[in-house]
Amino acid sequence: MATDDLQLRRYEFKKALQELQNLKGRGTELVSLYIPPTKMISDVVQYLREEYSTSANIKSKSTRKNVLAAIESIMSRLKNYKFAPPTGLVLFVGHVSTRGDQTEMYANIIEPPEPIQTFSYMCDSSFHLEQLQAQLAVKEAYGLIVIDRKEATIGFLNGTNISVVANEQSLVPSKHHQGGQSSRRYERLIEIAAHEFFKKVGEIANNAFVPVIKDINAVFIGGPGATKEYFFEKDYLRNEIKDKVKDLFDIGYTDETGLKELVDKAADTMKEMQISREKDLINKFMMEIRKPDGGLGVYGESAIKSALLQKAVDLLLLSEDLSKVSYTYRCPNDGELRTIVKKQNEAVICPKCSSAMALDHQEDTVEVFYKLAEASGARVELISIESEEGKLLQKAFGGMAGVLRYVPKVLS
Repeated sequence: MATDDLQLRRYEFKKALQELQNLKGRGTELVSLYIPPTKMISDVVQYLREEYSTSANIKSKSTRKNVLAAIESIMSRLKNYKFAPPTGLVLFVGHVSTRGDQTEMYANIIEPPEPIQTFSYMCDSSFHLEQLQAQLAVKEAYGLIVIDRKEATIGFLNGTNISVVANEQSLVPSKHHQGGQSSRRYERLIEIAAHEFFKKVGEIANNAFVPVIKDINAVFIGGPGATKEYFFEKDYLRNEIKDKVKDLFDIGYTDETGLKELVDKAADTMKEMQISREKDLINKFMMEIRKPDGGLGVYGESAIKSALLQKAVDLLLLSEDLSKVSYTYRCPNDGELRTIVKKQNEAVICPKCSSAMALDHQEDTVEVFYKLAEASGARVELISIESEEGKLLQKAFGGMAGVLRYVPKVLS
């Protein structure tokens, strides 16, 4: 499967989980059913029949009615499957709250990107998403350590997100001006204090990294001067962590800012890192728009759409946080359509006759532009919101930018 398709599937999967997370039931009447790929559909249906019999004893009349309806709906939908798909099947069915005391039947069937591990049937006031949310977690992880004799910070880089595990200040004495025996005694005290500090930092790093060492791609160590080399070469870090150390970098800070500086330095040498790839993509766009004639950079929704329709876009950059949905409403009186970007549950009134307009259809902006890019042969890259480059794309360019193949004659 092409990279663009994988990115779109991940985006749609993430959007589906966000929608499910916002849905609530009035009682414990929302059913979450996880079916592993190895589970026979016939066994699942038999299990549901038994749950149906048990649920007939629920005391609350409305809850009983809605749970039974949900189970019936699931069994009906499972008739379309002889076997579970390769990654399994997850069904979310039940009456969700809408406006006031009203509810409506909701059903969503998801084929997850990774195999479901355990069979699970849960009935609750909200849908259970834990297994799917775990699949959405970024698998690319790096360990980070920045250190000198005064301070150290330990953290992780997950995808493009930098998180701090701990920041430690040392008690190592500053330089002194004593002479003779006093000088040697102070030097010993300094070395003892430094050893204890390095030992403590090593313990923190060991406790943070070792439990997840299999998931860590590499470890980077940075700091000013030679302290980082000394810390790495001695026995403060366990061997399994040392084996993961990819490189050591000279950086000026040892706080959270130092972690960001370390990631920037590492990104220049580790091109396979997601944060490095995103940095290169945004820099490619920025280099174009900085040119005196505007180069081949393009931004603004209407200009990008016009360029895509003219097959002039080579690279399309979309923010994962774009999350714009356009809703098209139809007037019940004259049938006129009105398209706006808004929150789904807000009422829309026809400006001519003041009637409440009915939702005709809706379009997700990311999916619309994906289709336009696919039709025009443009490459699409989804940019996360955690990195500095991702924040720049979202705030300065509205979450959308592109690099052109050529400058078309007309851009909207």
